[in-house]
Amino acid sequence: MGAFKLLLCELKVWTLGRTKLHQGASGCGRAQFSSCRPKVCIVGSGPAGFYTAQHLIKNVINTFTHTAKHSRCSFYGNVDVGKDVSVEELRQNYHAVVLSYGAEGNRKMGVPGEDLAGVYAAKDFVGWYNGLPSCQELCPDLSCETAVILGQGNVALDVARILLCPVDILKKTDITQPALEVLAESHVRNVLIVGRRGPTQIACTIKELREMATLPGIRPEMAAADFEGVSEALKDLPRPRKRLTELLLKTALETPGEKEEEKRSQASRVWGFQFFRSPVAVLSAPGHHRTAGIRLAVNRLEGSGEGARAVLTGKVEELTCGLIISSIGYQSLPIDPSVPFDSHQAVVPNMNGRVRDAAGLYCSGWLRTGPTGVIATTMNNAFDTAHSVLQDVDSGTLDVSVTKSGSKGVVSLLENRGVKPVTFSDWEKINGVETRRGEAAGKPREKLLSVEEMLQVART
Repeated sequence: MGAFKLLLCELKVWTLGRTKLHQGASGCGRAQFSSCRPKVCIVGSGPAGFYTAQHLIKNVINTFTHTAKHSRCSFYGNVDVGKDVSVEELRQNYHAVVLSYGAEGNRKMGVPGEDLAGVYAAKDFVGWYNGLPSCQELCPDLSCETAVILGQGNVALDVARILLCPVDILKKTDITQPALEVLAESHVRNVLIVGRRGPTQIACTIKELREMATLPGIRPEMAAADFEGVSEALKDLPRPRKRLTELLLKTALETPGEKEEEKRSQASRVWGFQFFRSPVAVLSAPGHHRTAGIRLAVNRLEGSGEGARAVLTGKVEELTCGLIISSIGYQSLPIDPSVPFDSHQAVVPNMNGRVRDAAGLYCSGWLRTGPTGVIATTMNNAFDTAHSVLQDVDSGTLDVSVTKSGSKGVVSLLENRGVKPVTFSDWEKINGVETRRGEAAGKPREKLLSVEEMLQVART
């Protein structure tokens, strides 16, 4: 679904109670309204969009496929909202419009040299090996020995794992064949994962750290000085953070057993976290327009726990590297001039998912909160927005007495503009082709790498 920029998901929300849905043949609220069943449009095909749809249709639905195939949900892919159809046109055709299109933009480092060759945004790098059509021309140069990843969240660890993972293991995943060929020729042997704060503030989850720590053929190397006082602070940490920090301490400092020591001694690749560092400049080789290193500021922390701030000490260090991947976060982008947008926070201003000063307009996911949390966070966020929609219908705040045309009106607009949406059954054709190609290659799927090829399959 990521190949199609945006999704229009139409929901016909039937009889509504205050906290859950009650299916009925007719009636508006708990009484009769067969001609004015609320119609809701969701813009976005990621987890936030589908979780919002799931909650609005029926709480017990537990998969995106079941949601998309539900009789009260219509899927329209390959529709670019803001270009093919405006948000205002959606609002004219639906009682409620929920914006769930996520964070497509990259946060800039804001340092000299970040536009040099050899510097990549993590979103684009991940899109390249995951088969996102817009990233297939990235062609990353992996001819260097050392790579620096800026950021210490799950995406940063995923990138590090892909860079260091043995190709024989990657061949069994759904990484694209072109990416496998580039990774097979990679010279990267050392990956440093840099963060501005300390060990008790890393943003990854224990699952990602465990996968990194147990990757065959690599060994961790970290500075013991970065962990001073961390063991003593364990008792005051919340349980999830405590478990994560314990695993980090074990990975970084604990003397390995005989079997693990032998494994590490045979490792040909190295990884590690470097803490208390912030990028100052990307350095180029004399006379060349590509990266040769990075200058880092040395930080100290003020405060403790999640609220600790990184403060510059005035000291700097330089590292030699030929590849820099910035994983310092994503940001949402404005979709339409009619939608309020906070450019500083890169979110749509809202209260519990209700867009401010725009009745009938809602938002969920990272567009609502900024790029924070994991998939469970997004799920709860989406459910919360869906609940706001249901509350507004039930209370009368959202006027559903006026008949809206829903998809009929929007599809008519798209047809007049020569836009042919992709249905969910079309998407299943794409999914089927990718799965069969993967089976032939001994992997979960072999992805189609261009929108044109996907559309050809979808419309066959």
